[in-house]
Amino acid sequence: MFQIHCLNPISKVGLERLTANYSLTENAAEADGILVRSASMHEMELPDKLLAVARAGAGVNNIPLDKCAEKGIVVFNTPGANANGVKELVIAGMLLAARDVVGGIEWVKSDAGDAGIAKAAEKEKKKFAGTELEGKKLGVIGLGAIGAKVANAAIGLGMEVYGYDPYLSVDAAWSLSRSVKHVLNVDDIYGDCDYITIHVPLLDSTKGMIDEGAIAKMKDGVVILNFARDLLVKEEDVLKAIGEGKVRRYVSDFPNSTTAGQPGCIVIPHLGASTEESEDNCAKMAVKQMINYLENGNIANSVNYPSCDMGVCTQNGRVAVFHKNVANMITQFTACFGRNGINITDMTNKSRGEYAYTLLDVEVPPTAEMVKELEAIDGVFRVRIVKG
Repeated sequence: MFQIHCLNPISKVGLERLTANYSLTENAAEADGILVRSASMHEMELPDKLLAVARAGAGVNNIPLDKCAEKGIVVFNTPGANANGVKELVIAGMLLAARDVVGGIEWVKSDAGDAGIAKAAEKEKKKFAGTELEGKKLGVIGLGAIGAKVANAAIGLGMEVYGYDPYLSVDAAWSLSRSVKHVLNVDDIYGDCDYITIHVPLLDSTKGMIDEGAIAKMKDGVVILNFARDLLVKEEDVLKAIGEGKVRRYVSDFPNSTTAGQPGCIVIPHLGASTEESEDNCAKMAVKQMINYLENGNIANSVNYPSCDMGVCTQNGRVAVFHKNVANMITQFTACFGRNGINITDMTNKSRGEYAYTLLDVEVPPTAEMVKELEAIDGVFRVRIVKG
Protein backbone atom coordinates (compact mmCIF):
# COMPACT_ATOMS: atom_id res chain seq x y z
CA MET A 1 0.00 0.00 0.00
CA PHE A 2 1.21 3.50 -0.88
CA GLN A 3 0.96 6.33 1.64
CA ILE A 4 0.15 9.88 0.50
CA HIS A 5 0.75 13.09 2.46
CA CYS A 6 -0.95 16.40 1.63
CA LEU A 7 1.09 19.52 2.42
CA ASN A 8 -1.92 21.70 1.54
CA PRO A 9 -5.66 21.05 1.50
CA ILE A 10 -6.30 19.09 -1.70
CA SER A 11 -9.69 18.95 -3.39
CA LYS A 12 -11.80 16.03 -2.21
CA VAL A 13 -12.68 15.29 -5.83
CA GLY A 14 -9.02 14.47 -6.47
CA LEU A 15 -8.42 12.48 -3.29
CA GLU A 16 -11.47 10.35 -4.02
CA ARG A 17 -9.57 8.95 -7.00
CA LEU A 18 -7.13 7.21 -4.67
CA THR A 19 -8.00 3.51 -4.62
CA ALA A 20 -7.80 0.95 -1.84
CA ASN A 21 -4.07 0.69 -2.61
CA TYR A 22 -3.56 4.11 -1.01
CA SER A 23 -3.92 5.67 2.41
CA LEU A 24 -3.48 9.24 3.60
CA THR A 25 -0.89 9.94 6.28
CA GLU A 26 -0.32 13.01 8.44
CA ASN A 27 3.38 12.15 8.71
CA ALA A 28 5.42 13.32 5.71
CA ALA A 29 8.27 11.01 6.70
CA GLU A 30 6.03 8.01 5.96
CA ALA A 31 4.93 9.22 2.54
CA ASP A 32 5.56 7.53 -0.79
CA GLY A 33 3.94 10.52 -2.48
CA ILE A 34 3.29 14.14 -1.55
CA LEU A 35 0.51 16.32 -2.92
CA VAL A 36 1.18 20.05 -2.65
CA ARG A 37 -0.17 23.38 -3.82
CA SER A 38 1.65 26.46 -2.50
CA ALA A 39 3.52 25.17 0.58
CA SER A 40 7.30 25.63 0.31
CA MET A 41 9.37 22.45 0.31
CA HIS A 42 12.80 24.08 0.03
CA GLU A 43 13.61 23.73 3.73
CA MET A 44 11.90 20.37 4.06
CA GLU A 45 13.86 17.21 4.81
CA LEU A 46 12.96 14.87 1.95
CA PRO A 47 12.31 11.35 3.27
CA ASP A 48 14.34 8.53 1.71
CA LYS A 49 11.06 6.71 1.13
CA LEU A 50 9.57 9.55 -0.93
CA LEU A 51 9.05 8.62 -4.60
CA ALA A 52 7.01 11.46 -6.06
CA VAL A 53 5.74 15.01 -5.51
CA ALA A 54 2.68 16.21 -7.42
CA ARG A 55 1.97 19.93 -7.55
CA ALA A 56 -1.75 20.66 -8.00
CA GLY A 57 -1.03 23.63 -10.25
CA ALA A 58 1.49 24.74 -12.85
CA GLY A 59 4.19 26.69 -10.98
CA VAL A 60 6.84 24.70 -9.10
CA ASN A 61 8.95 27.49 -7.57
CA ASN A 62 8.07 26.10 -4.14
CA ILE A 63 9.72 22.73 -4.86
CA PRO A 64 13.51 22.00 -4.92
CA LEU A 65 13.60 20.36 -8.35
CA ASP A 66 17.30 19.46 -8.59
CA LYS A 67 17.39 18.18 -5.01
CA CYS A 68 14.44 15.93 -5.83
CA ALA A 69 15.98 14.78 -9.11
CA GLU A 70 19.22 13.75 -7.40
CA LYS A 71 17.24 11.64 -4.95
CA GLY A 72 15.21 10.01 -7.72
CA ILE A 73 12.01 11.83 -6.72
CA VAL A 74 9.78 12.67 -9.68
CA VAL A 75 8.07 16.07 -9.51
CA PHE A 76 4.84 16.50 -11.44
CA ASN A 77 2.74 19.56 -12.19
CA THR A 78 -0.66 19.95 -13.83
CA PRO A 79 -0.30 22.22 -16.87
CA GLY A 80 -3.60 23.33 -18.31
CA ALA A 81 -5.79 22.04 -15.49
CA ASN A 82 -6.43 25.57 -14.20
CA ALA A 83 -6.11 27.31 -17.57
CA ASN A 84 -9.77 28.25 -17.97
CA GLY A 85 -9.99 29.89 -14.54
CA VAL A 86 -6.91 32.00 -15.23
CA LYS A 87 -8.12 32.84 -18.74
CA GLU A 88 -11.41 34.19 -17.43
CA LEU A 89 -9.64 36.40 -14.88
CA VAL A 90 -7.27 37.77 -17.54
CA ILE A 91 -10.27 38.78 -19.64
CA ALA A 92 -11.82 40.36 -16.54
CA GLY A 93 -8.54 42.20 -15.96
CA MET A 94 -8.63 43.67 -19.45
CA LEU A 95 -12.22 44.82 -18.95
CA LEU A 96 -11.36 46.40 -15.59
CA ALA A 97 -8.45 48.22 -17.21
CA ALA A 98 -10.51 49.38 -20.19
CA ARG A 99 -13.35 50.82 -18.11
CA ASP A 100 -13.02 52.07 -14.55
CA VAL A 101 -15.65 49.72 -13.21
CA VAL A 102 -13.99 49.51 -9.78
CA GLY A 103 -13.84 53.30 -9.46
CA GLY A 104 -17.49 53.54 -10.43
CA ILE A 105 -18.53 50.94 -7.86
CA GLU A 106 -16.58 52.74 -5.14
CA TRP A 107 -18.28 56.03 -6.06
CA VAL A 108 -21.72 54.39 -5.78
CA LYS A 109 -20.76 53.04 -2.34
CA SER A 110 -19.58 56.45 -1.18
CA ASP A 111 -22.88 58.08 -2.23
CA ALA A 112 -25.15 55.26 -1.11
CA GLY A 113 -27.07 57.56 1.27
CA ASP A 114 -27.88 60.14 -1.39
CA ALA A 115 -31.57 59.97 -2.36
CA GLY A 116 -30.66 61.59 -5.67
CA ILE A 117 -27.90 59.14 -6.49
CA ALA A 118 -29.43 58.13 -9.83
CA LYS A 119 -29.41 61.71 -11.06
CA ALA A 120 -25.93 62.33 -9.67
CA ALA A 121 -24.67 59.23 -11.42
CA GLU A 122 -25.54 60.67 -14.81
CA LYS A 123 -23.16 63.55 -14.10
CA GLU A 124 -20.40 61.50 -12.44
CA LYS A 125 -20.25 58.52 -14.79
CA LYS A 126 -18.05 60.33 -17.31
CA LYS A 127 -15.24 60.12 -14.75
CA PHE A 128 -15.31 56.34 -15.08
CA ALA A 129 -15.92 56.08 -18.81
CA GLY A 130 -13.41 54.08 -20.79
CA THR A 131 -12.88 52.25 -24.03
CA GLU A 132 -14.08 49.00 -25.55
CA LEU A 133 -11.88 45.97 -26.22
CA GLU A 134 -13.25 45.33 -29.70
CA GLY A 135 -10.80 46.44 -32.36
CA LYS A 136 -7.89 46.82 -29.93
CA LYS A 137 -4.64 44.91 -30.37
CA LEU A 138 -3.70 42.30 -27.78
CA GLY A 139 -0.23 40.81 -27.53
CA VAL A 140 0.04 37.42 -25.83
CA ILE A 141 3.56 36.47 -24.77
CA GLY A 142 3.61 32.72 -24.21
CA LEU A 143 1.12 30.47 -26.01
CA GLY A 144 0.88 27.54 -23.64
CA ALA A 145 -2.37 26.25 -22.17
CA ILE A 146 -3.36 29.59 -20.63
CA GLY A 147 -1.96 31.93 -23.27
CA ALA A 148 -3.72 30.04 -26.06
CA LYS A 149 -7.06 30.21 -24.25
CA VAL A 150 -6.63 33.95 -23.63
CA ALA A 151 -5.76 34.52 -27.29
CA ASN A 152 -8.81 32.57 -28.51
CA ALA A 153 -11.16 34.32 -26.08
CA ALA A 154 -9.86 37.72 -27.16
CA ILE A 155 -10.54 36.82 -30.79
CA GLY A 156 -14.13 36.14 -29.73
CA LEU A 157 -14.29 39.64 -28.24
CA GLY A 158 -13.32 41.15 -31.57
CA MET A 159 -9.72 41.99 -30.65
CA GLU A 160 -6.79 41.76 -33.06
CA VAL A 161 -4.51 39.21 -31.39
CA TYR A 162 -0.77 38.71 -31.81
CA GLY A 163 1.00 35.77 -30.19
CA TYR A 164 4.69 35.28 -29.44
CA ASP A 165 6.19 31.98 -28.33
CA PRO A 166 9.53 30.73 -29.70
CA TYR A 167 8.83 27.30 -28.15
CA LEU A 168 5.29 26.87 -29.43
CA SER A 169 4.35 23.20 -29.22
CA VAL A 170 2.40 21.34 -31.89
CA ASP A 171 -0.50 20.75 -29.46
CA ALA A 172 -0.64 24.45 -28.58
CA ALA A 173 -0.53 25.43 -32.24
CA TRP A 174 -3.48 23.17 -33.01
CA SER A 175 -5.50 24.73 -30.20
CA LEU A 176 -4.96 28.30 -31.43
CA SER A 177 -7.52 30.14 -33.50
CA ARG A 178 -6.38 30.72 -37.06
CA SER A 179 -7.07 34.40 -36.50
CA VAL A 180 -4.20 34.72 -34.02
CA LYS A 181 -1.19 36.26 -35.73
CA HIS A 182 2.00 34.45 -34.70
CA VAL A 183 4.96 36.86 -34.56
CA LEU A 184 8.62 35.82 -34.39
CA ASN A 185 9.95 38.84 -32.51
CA VAL A 186 8.57 39.99 -29.17
CA ASP A 187 9.43 43.58 -30.13
CA ASP A 188 6.57 43.43 -32.63
CA ILE A 189 4.18 42.95 -29.71
CA TYR A 190 5.82 45.69 -27.67
CA GLY A 191 5.56 48.17 -30.54
CA ASP A 192 2.06 47.42 -31.87
CA CYS A 193 -0.23 46.26 -29.07
CA ASP A 194 -2.65 48.19 -26.86
CA TYR A 195 -2.77 45.37 -24.31
CA ILE A 196 0.08 43.01 -23.44
CA THR A 197 -0.37 39.89 -21.31
CA ILE A 198 2.45 37.53 -20.30
CA HIS A 199 2.07 33.77 -19.82
CA VAL A 200 5.58 32.35 -19.59
CA PRO A 201 7.31 30.37 -16.80
CA LEU A 202 9.66 32.15 -14.42
CA LEU A 203 13.17 31.26 -15.59
CA ASP A 204 16.51 33.06 -15.43
CA SER A 205 15.86 34.09 -19.05
CA THR A 206 12.39 35.52 -18.33
CA LYS A 207 12.88 37.07 -14.90
CA GLY A 208 12.30 40.83 -15.16
CA MET A 209 11.59 40.60 -18.90
CA ILE A 210 9.14 43.49 -18.68
CA ASP A 211 11.54 46.22 -17.65
CA GLU A 212 12.37 49.80 -18.53
CA GLY A 213 13.87 48.75 -21.87
CA ALA A 214 10.85 46.68 -22.91
CA ILE A 215 8.42 49.39 -21.79
CA ALA A 216 10.27 52.00 -23.83
CA LYS A 217 9.41 50.00 -26.97
CA MET A 218 5.68 49.93 -26.14
CA LYS A 219 2.92 52.22 -27.35
CA ASP A 220 1.94 55.14 -25.17
CA GLY A 221 -1.05 54.23 -23.03
CA VAL A 222 -0.36 50.50 -23.09
CA VAL A 223 -2.01 48.17 -20.56
CA ILE A 224 0.22 45.44 -19.11
CA LEU A 225 -1.32 42.33 -17.54
CA ASN A 226 0.60 39.86 -15.38
CA PHE A 227 -1.22 36.71 -14.29
CA ALA A 228 1.83 34.43 -14.62
CA ARG A 229 4.54 35.27 -12.03
CA ASP A 230 5.23 38.54 -10.22
CA LEU A 231 9.00 38.47 -10.89
CA LEU A 232 8.49 38.50 -14.64
CA VAL A 233 7.90 42.25 -14.32
CA LYS A 234 10.17 44.89 -12.82
CA GLU A 235 7.33 46.65 -11.10
CA GLU A 236 9.35 49.72 -10.08
CA ASP A 237 9.90 50.36 -13.79
CA VAL A 238 6.17 49.96 -14.44
CA LEU A 239 5.27 52.45 -11.68
CA LYS A 240 7.69 54.97 -13.17
CA ALA A 241 6.12 54.46 -16.60
CA ILE A 242 2.62 54.94 -15.15
CA GLY A 243 3.74 58.22 -13.58
CA GLU A 244 5.12 59.37 -16.92
CA GLY A 245 1.92 58.42 -18.77
CA LYS A 246 3.61 55.72 -20.82
CA VAL A 247 1.66 52.86 -19.20
CA ARG A 248 -2.07 53.42 -18.64
CA ARG A 249 -2.76 50.45 -16.38
CA TYR A 250 -0.87 47.60 -14.76
CA VAL A 251 -3.07 44.63 -13.85
CA SER A 252 -1.46 42.05 -11.60
CA ASP A 253 -2.64 38.97 -9.72
CA PHE A 254 0.27 39.24 -7.26
CA PRO A 255 -0.28 41.69 -4.39
CA ASN A 256 2.79 43.21 -2.80
CA SER A 257 3.84 46.45 -1.16
CA THR A 258 5.26 47.81 -4.43
CA THR A 259 2.01 47.98 -6.39
CA ALA A 260 -0.81 47.62 -3.85
CA GLY A 261 -2.88 50.83 -3.78
CA GLN A 262 -0.68 52.61 -6.33
CA PRO A 263 -2.26 54.85 -9.00
CA GLY A 264 -2.81 53.03 -12.27
CA CYS A 265 -2.45 49.60 -10.66
CA ILE A 266 -5.24 47.05 -10.45
CA VAL A 267 -3.99 44.40 -8.07
CA ILE A 268 -5.99 41.22 -7.50
CA PRO A 269 -5.32 38.90 -4.51
CA HIS A 270 -3.94 35.93 -6.50
CA LEU A 271 -7.32 34.67 -7.66
CA GLY A 272 -6.21 33.28 -11.04
CA ALA A 273 -6.71 29.59 -10.35
CA SER A 274 -8.83 30.03 -7.25
CA THR A 275 -12.03 28.54 -8.55
CA GLU A 276 -13.70 25.34 -7.43
CA GLU A 277 -13.37 23.95 -10.93
CA SER A 278 -9.64 24.73 -11.23
CA GLU A 279 -8.82 23.25 -7.84
CA ASP A 280 -10.81 20.12 -8.68
CA ASN A 281 -9.17 19.74 -12.09
CA CYS A 282 -5.66 20.22 -10.70
CA ALA A 283 -6.24 17.71 -7.91
CA LYS A 284 -7.67 15.09 -10.27
CA MET A 285 -4.78 15.49 -12.70
CA ALA A 286 -2.13 15.42 -9.95
CA VAL A 287 -3.56 12.25 -8.40
CA LYS A 288 -3.93 10.53 -11.78
CA GLN A 289 -0.29 11.21 -12.69
CA MET A 290 0.97 10.08 -9.29
CA ILE A 291 -1.02 6.82 -9.45
CA ASN A 292 0.30 6.01 -12.93
CA TYR A 293 3.86 6.59 -11.76
CA LEU A 294 3.64 4.73 -8.44
CA GLU A 295 1.88 1.72 -9.96
CA ASN A 296 3.48 1.55 -13.41
CA GLY A 297 6.60 3.74 -13.33
CA ASN A 298 5.21 5.91 -16.14
CA ILE A 299 6.00 9.62 -16.10
CA ALA A 300 3.81 12.37 -17.58
CA ASN A 301 4.12 16.12 -17.00
CA SER A 302 7.21 15.89 -14.83
CA VAL A 303 9.29 19.03 -14.44
CA ASN A 304 12.54 17.34 -13.45
CA TYR A 305 12.49 14.02 -15.34
CA PRO A 306 11.54 13.15 -18.95
CA SER A 307 8.17 11.80 -19.99
CA CYS A 308 8.18 8.04 -20.26
CA ASP A 309 5.32 5.57 -20.80
CA MET A 310 5.54 1.79 -21.17
CA GLY A 311 1.92 1.16 -20.24
CA VAL A 312 0.94 -1.52 -17.72
CA CYS A 313 3.65 -4.09 -17.08
CA THR A 314 2.67 -7.60 -18.24
CA GLN A 315 5.98 -9.19 -17.23
CA ASN A 316 7.01 -10.46 -13.80
CA GLY A 317 9.16 -7.45 -13.09
CA ARG A 318 9.66 -3.77 -13.94
CA VAL A 319 12.69 -1.77 -12.81
CA ALA A 320 13.15 2.02 -12.90
CA VAL A 321 16.61 3.54 -12.80
CA PHE A 322 17.22 7.26 -12.20
CA HIS A 323 20.64 8.38 -13.33
CA LYS A 324 22.86 11.05 -14.82
CA ASN A 325 22.47 11.68 -18.53
CA VAL A 326 25.94 10.45 -19.51
CA ALA A 327 27.35 7.87 -21.89
CA ASN A 328 27.65 4.13 -21.19
CA MET A 329 24.88 3.92 -18.59
CA ILE A 330 22.58 1.60 -20.60
CA THR A 331 25.47 -0.74 -21.36
CA GLN A 332 26.19 -1.09 -17.65
CA PHE A 333 22.54 -1.71 -16.80
CA THR A 334 22.06 -4.43 -19.42
CA ALA A 335 25.37 -6.06 -18.49
CA CYS A 336 24.22 -6.25 -14.88
CA PHE A 337 21.01 -8.03 -15.89
CA GLY A 338 22.98 -10.34 -18.18
CA ARG A 339 25.42 -11.34 -15.43
CA ASN A 340 22.45 -12.26 -13.27
CA GLY A 341 20.81 -14.31 -16.01
CA ILE A 342 17.73 -12.06 -16.29
CA ASN A 343 16.23 -11.42 -19.71
CA ILE A 344 15.05 -7.89 -20.57
CA THR A 345 11.83 -8.06 -22.61
CA ASP A 346 11.29 -4.32 -23.10
CA MET A 347 13.17 -1.16 -22.26
CA THR A 348 13.06 2.60 -22.79
CA ASN A 349 15.51 5.34 -21.92
CA LYS A 350 14.66 9.03 -21.88
CA SER A 351 16.67 12.07 -20.86
CA ARG A 352 16.01 15.64 -19.82
CA GLY A 353 18.96 17.94 -19.35
CA GLU A 354 21.34 16.43 -16.79
CA TYR A 355 18.95 13.67 -15.76
CA ALA A 356 17.81 10.44 -17.38
CA TYR A 357 15.30 7.70 -16.68
CA THR A 358 15.46 4.07 -17.77
CA LEU A 359 12.52 1.70 -17.46
CA LEU A 360 13.03 -2.04 -17.99
CA ASP A 361 10.56 -4.93 -18.10
CA VAL A 362 12.15 -8.25 -17.13
CA GLU A 363 11.09 -11.89 -17.05
CA VAL A 364 12.33 -12.41 -13.49
CA PRO A 365 12.27 -9.78 -10.72
CA PRO A 366 15.79 -8.71 -9.70
CA THR A 367 17.16 -9.75 -6.33
CA ALA A 368 18.10 -7.30 -3.58
CA GLU A 369 21.79 -8.01 -4.35
CA MET A 370 21.28 -7.09 -7.98
CA VAL A 371 19.55 -3.85 -7.00
CA LYS A 372 22.64 -3.00 -4.93
CA GLU A 373 24.81 -3.69 -8.01
CA LEU A 374 22.76 -1.23 -10.05
CA GLU A 375 22.83 1.37 -7.27
CA ALA A 376 26.62 1.06 -7.09
CA ILE A 377 27.05 2.16 -10.71
CA ASP A 378 28.57 5.66 -10.80
CA GLY A 379 25.90 8.18 -11.82
CA VAL A 380 22.90 6.22 -10.56
CA PHE A 381 20.66 8.17 -8.18
CA ARG A 382 18.03 5.56 -7.41
CA VAL A 383 16.82 2.12 -8.41
CA ARG A 384 13.17 1.35 -7.89
CA ILE A 385 11.37 -1.97 -8.24
CA VAL A 386 8.03 -0.99 -9.74
CA LYS A 387 6.82 -4.56 -10.02
CA GLY A 388 8.44 -7.70 -8.69
